[in-house]
Parts: sequence; C-alpha cells; structure tokens
Amino acid sequence: MSFDVTSIRQQFPALDNSELVYFDSAATTQKPACVIEAIKRYYSMQNANVHRGSHSLTAHATNQFEQARALVSQFIGANSPKEIVWTRGATEALNLIAQTYARSTLQEGDVILVGESEHHANIVPWQIVAEQTGATVIPIPVKADGHLCQDAYESLLSNKVKLVAIAQTTNVTATRNPIEAMISEAHNVGAKVVIDGAQGVVHEEVNVADLDADFYVFSGHKLYAPTGIGVLYGKQALLEQMPPWHGGGKMVQKVSFGGTTYSELPGKFEAGTPNIAGAIALAEAINWYQSFDRPEIENHISTLQKTAYQKLIALDDDIKVIGYQPGSSVISFVMEGVHHEDIATLLDKQGIAVRSGHHCAHPLMDAFDIPGTVRVSFGIYNTLEDVEKLISALEKALDIL
Repeated sequence: MSFDVTSIRQQFPALDNSELVYFDSAATTQKPACVIEAIKRYYSMQNANVHRGSHSLTAHATNQFEQARALVSQFIGANSPKEIVWTRGATEALNLIAQTYARSTLQEGDVILVGESEHHANIVPWQIVAEQTGATVIPIPVKADGHLCQDAYESLLSNKVKLVAIAQTTNVTATRNPIEAMISEAHNVGAKVVIDGAQGVVHEEVNVADLDADFYVFSGHKLYAPTGIGVLYGKQALLEQMPPWHGGGKMVQKVSFGGTTYSELPGKFEAGTPNIAGAIALAEAINWYQSFDRPEIENHISTLQKTAYQKLIALDDDIKVIGYQPGSSVISFVMEGVHHEDIATLLDKQGIAVRSGHHCAHPLMDAFDIPGTVRVSFGIYNTLEDVEKLISALEKALDIL
C-alpha cells in the first residue's frame, strides 16, 4: 500500500473520526480494523481448538495457527518454525527462558549481565533465577546519554558470565543498543545472549539468524496485534536441551504414572489451549505492516519525533529531554519543579494520551536521578497535526502549572 497517513489513520477504529491524539504506542499500539476483523472472524466462524480432534473446524484452526507460526519465523529470519514458541508476551517469554534454560544450567558463582536501562521484565526474572541457582546479576551501567557503557561491558565479560540480557531498543529513550557487537563479545567468553526485541522489532527489520542471538523475544501488542500473544525465538539446539516449564495437554506425547514423554518442538513449551485468535491476528498484523514500505514508516515517525523535539525544547527552558535519540520513536522529558503525572493529567484532559511514570525501568530512573518522565511515543498513525496539538496542549498545561 502507498504510505498515506490520512488513509492509514482511517484504518484504526479507535482513531478514525476521533479527536484523540494517541502518543502511547511504546506501551501498546492501536489496532487496525483488519486485525480486529481477524479476531472476530475466528470466533464467529472458525472457533475450534488446535492439534486436537479430527473435525474440519479444528483442522482449519490448526492450519491457520501453524501458518501464523511459519509467518513469524520468516518475519524475524528464524531457520525453522520449530524455533518459534507462542507465549503471552515478551514478559512470559523471558520468564520461560529464565526458568528453563537458565535454571537448568546456572550454578553458584555464575554471572548474568543485565543492562541498567532494561525494562523490569528483563531484570526481575534473572534476579529470581539467580536466587534459585546461586548466580549473581550484575548491571551493565548506562551513560547519561542513555547508551550502555561499552567499556564497562567489555570489562565485565569473563568466563564466569553465562548469560547476557539486553534490549534491542530501550523503552524510555528508544536507545538502540549495539546488540550485534555485544552478542559477538558475549559469545567470545561462552555466554548466551537474550535480546528483548519488544520495542525494536516494530522499528527495524530483524534477522535472528544473522544476528546470532541465542534467544529473541517480542510482544504482539506493540506491533499492532492484540495483547496476550508473544513470541519466543530460540536456537533449535538450545530449545531441544531445555526442559518444559508448564505441564498439561498438548506438550506431551504419552502420559502414564510410569513416566511421561514430551512433545517435540515447539509443542513441549505450549501446554494447554493457546491464544489461537491472538496468533492468527498477529499474523494478520504482520502481513498488514509489511504491506507498507518500512523505511517510509520510519522516516515518517522520525520526522514526527524531530519536529516534536524542536518545538518542545523551544517551549520552556525548564523542560529537559532525557536521553534524546534522534531518529527514534520516543521522546521522554521532565520539567523542573513539576511532577510528570500532573503534566500527563492536564494533557489527558485535552485529549492527548501520553505515558508518565518510571516506565517499568526503576534502575534507569535511579541512574538518571529522576522519579519519572513524561513519554511521548509515536506510531504509524500519528500526524504532524497531532504534534501541533501536543505542543498547544502543553502550552495550556504550563500556563496552569
């Protein structure tokens, strides 16, 4: 499709003919009509469980479900659909890795390196598994500009480091970490690498095979797909070695009180009835998103961010933009003497939806010595008119504050 932001916006029921200005896409994106229709179509015309039974409905549902897996495999450049495990989101995927791979391989004295700028979902699971195994979690320090300190990272790497967990792109400043180099350096000391791609996969093309990531995770709801569906990619050899996490139906070949055998990949990690509609809708979202020229999308979003940044810093000397990354999809800022929640509340009363708070990144807030920020994040549907409305609403908010 040609890139026309007006026609694109019309494809989103929540935004079409609405005065809402939605600047919280880093938290979750709005959903296009085709994705909503895919969910409706499944439940109204195709509803059946997968990998169970022999009737035509379940055969059709299973086919769509596995076609969606194959599409995701192609979308991120995996070597096989067997390397794609459905989860509820990036958070569950990270916990699965922690409680299967990490818990079964780590021991006392081992080290897990985690970026100081990480989302809590890529910190807490490693703290939990460290307590369980005797391993130690050590942060990779973040610099004032939002980038991880690469000198510190290199100095922390040793043969004690067994796992490195970092984001492709951070959620507060949209800093793009040099994951290619960091993965290579970690592999040089024998460590495995987990990449949180929740913020990255929507803004750049990903090829996990070329990247050589051991694990890569993302959530559908940041990619214009529904909530409750996510993806865990893992190298096939690693996934085959890992024990199951949840037990139940579908993840077994044979159950008896004398012993149980588990399904082959990826089934052994997908106990119970999965989010079938979510997987089908994720495939719909990917197909829809890939119908556009991705460089055009990112150029559009970059223009919005640059325009908003220039107008924002000209608005008031007390406004400070945190870790600004040109060309990204996010602007986070604070205002001297004003609480971030007060700014967000006044914007909300004028129909402007932004995020305020610590953004599930307490260690990063501590490193920056701030309690939180106002975060403006852009999506495919935002316009320059939206930016003008944001600045106008901020001017009114500042008059009140």
